[in-house]
This record gives sequence, structure tokens and C-alpha cells, in this order.
Amino acid sequence: MIMNNIDNTNPNSPSGVGGKTIKPADRLNSVSEYYFSTKLKEVAEMNARGLNVISLGIGSPDMPPSTETVEALSKSAAEATVHGYQPYVGIPELRKAFANWYQKWFAVTLNPATEVQPLIGSKEGILHISMAFLNPGDGVLVPDPGYPTYSSVSNLVQAKIHTYELDEANGWQPDFDALEQMDLSNVKLMWVNYPNMPTGAPATKELFEKLVAFGKKHGIVIVNDNPYSFILNENYLSILQVEGAKDICIELNSMSKSHNMPGWRMGMLASNAEFVQWILKVKSNIDSGQFKPMQLAAIAALQNSKEWHRKMNIELYSNRRNLAEEIMKTLGCTFDEKQVGMFLWGKIPDNYVDSGELADKVLYNAKVFITPGFIFGEKGKRFIRISLCASEKMLNEALERVKVM
Repeated sequence: MIMNNIDNTNPNSPSGVGGKTIKPADRLNSVSEYYFSTKLKEVAEMNARGLNVISLGIGSPDMPPSTETVEALSKSAAEATVHGYQPYVGIPELRKAFANWYQKWFAVTLNPATEVQPLIGSKEGILHISMAFLNPGDGVLVPDPGYPTYSSVSNLVQAKIHTYELDEANGWQPDFDALEQMDLSNVKLMWVNYPNMPTGAPATKELFEKLVAFGKKHGIVIVNDNPYSFILNENYLSILQVEGAKDICIELNSMSKSHNMPGWRMGMLASNAEFVQWILKVKSNIDSGQFKPMQLAAIAALQNSKEWHRKMNIELYSNRRNLAEEIMKTLGCTFDEKQVGMFLWGKIPDNYVDSGELADKVLYNAKVFITPGFIFGEKGKRFIRISLCASEKMLNEALERVKVM
């Protein structure tokens, strides 16, 4: 815990050694501990008291990767020659597998040698991209509601955040007229995320075309964070499908959601060769590559069949989604049935002050943890989010608890 009032008279205090006050970097004043980090501690404490909280909070798939993925890891990890440091750019076979994956599912052609960069998850990529492009004081466009890491990382690199609102009435898409009215002279980067989290708004080719045109007009790098393409969705879209997009766009992708590999930390980004090289300069000074058997396993996972994806990412989540919808209805919430992704985003009834009040009521009365929308920004204050990463049995139990709370 960071202490604001340090007792300098205590020689045993690491914050007051030798009478000198040791303080954290100023940048820590701009961020707080990640919401789920703190809230899940509370849930763990409740469980330790025997309260048996059902967590419908985070998007961590509860099913294993494909058999081929696990077998590839097990087989390669037993080999004597795979335990050393690996190339910062990833092994060539993995870059090629990512390029082939983009060609197969998104019809996007990537040069595996220069336009693909494996990552230890796309969350890591958000930091690397920000450090590669943003100087202190540079402007960055961040969506509201949006993934909190876009803001926290922007603050850590001391960029100036310009929030742009996503509105339910506009299908949770950017209002380009409003964007054009903003002072964009110092803006270098724009974060977008379609299919969208937390709202579940699907990607469209028209939206991506507008974003590419907007980026080129104003010289703003557009970064699309795209980990949800496969979840309850078979319209596989990438911003890189737009002609000329690679000139101004970067796309992040992840195997965490679509391949049931959240703890494996396997992700990637794709863009033009120059952008990729700039990001590599940052990455190569921060980590030392990924364990080779993990990379070989990722290659196997990237070859999962359409049947595997349909079973895991469509059929499984469809059944769970039906139960999540019943929970939303029981809570008096409304939602858009056209949502995609592994969450359900719902608008709370008017009688609650905000989403935090409802989420706490559900946690303490029904012993079910759901996510309040305020953590995603001001525009999320009247929404809650339910994760589909729980078994049908657990979702049924959550539903019954909510009914009687």
C-alpha cells in the first residue's frame, strides 16, 4: 500500500531510510490499482468466510484450449533444446502462423517477417504502442465507455487524454461530427475496440472505413483492439481489411478469448513494417521473448478448425448468453440483443443511483459478483456487465439467487 504520510523518524521504514523521504514516481498519482485487482480481493475474502460468491465479473474463459494446443506444449516442453531465450520478434513459425490466421479468417495479407509482432498478451501491447508513439503531453483519443487500460497506460506515459463518447443511441460508435469539432492538433493516437467491450457493439466495414479515413485526414494512428471477433460472432472483421489501413492503423489481437488461453499470455499486433519496428524497439528493452513451447502451442491453436470455434465460441456461449439475459431481466435491466462478445451489457433501472449501487446489492445480497459499468467511464454509470465465462450450472445458480435476493 502506498502511504501518503510517511514517518521519517522510523529508521526501519523503507520510505524513510536515513531521514530521507522516499516517494513513488509522480506518475503513480495518475493511476489506481486495477478495479478487478481490488474487488476480487474482496470476493476472495467473502469466499474465505464461506459465502461462496459466484463470479460473473471478468472475461477469463473457463474451458481449456484445444487438445492439439495442450499436446504441442507438453511434447515440446520435454525437449532439451527449447528452454533458452527466444527472439524478441518471436520464432518465424509463429509469425507465419499469425499471418496465415489473418489470411484465413480476415482475408488480410500480412508479411510475417515485417508486419507481425507476437506479444505477451495484447494488454502488454497497449503499453508498448503508447511508449512507442506518445511523448509526454501528446494527445490520445480514448473511448468512454472503454477498456480502463487505455486511460491508465496513457496516464503512465504522461499523455493528454481526450475522451470521446460512445452513445447507446448511436450504436456505441464514435460520433465523427463531434470528433471533428475537437481540437485534434496535438492528437497522435486513437484507441478503438470493435467488436466493442464493454458494450458488445459489433464491428462493421463502414465503421472501419470511417476510422481509417479519419486517421489519414488528421495524421492520427488508429489502434483497433480486436480480441472478441470469434465470440458469438461469425462476421470476422479487421480494420486492416480497409484499403490503405496499414498506412495509419495498428491492430491488436489476442488468443486469450478466442482460443481459451487467457493465462498463456499469447497475443500479437499487425501493422506496417515501420510501425512494427518502432514498437519492437520498446518491447525488446522490456521483455526477453516468450517460452518456445508456448509459441509452438500457439501455432497449433491458430490451426483450430471452424468446428472447434463454432463449438467453443458460438454454441457454448449462446447457451450461457440466454441465462445471462434472464439474470438481466430479473434485475430489471434492458439490453441490446444484437450484442456480440463474451459479456452482456445492460442498462440499469432508474431507481438505482448508479451501477455501483446495483452491483453491490447483487454481491452482498445474492453473493453474485457482476461488473458495474462506471469502471469503463462516465457513459457506463448506468450499465452493468455480466461475464459469460461461467458454466451453465453456475449461471443457473446465479439466476436463482438473484430471483430471491
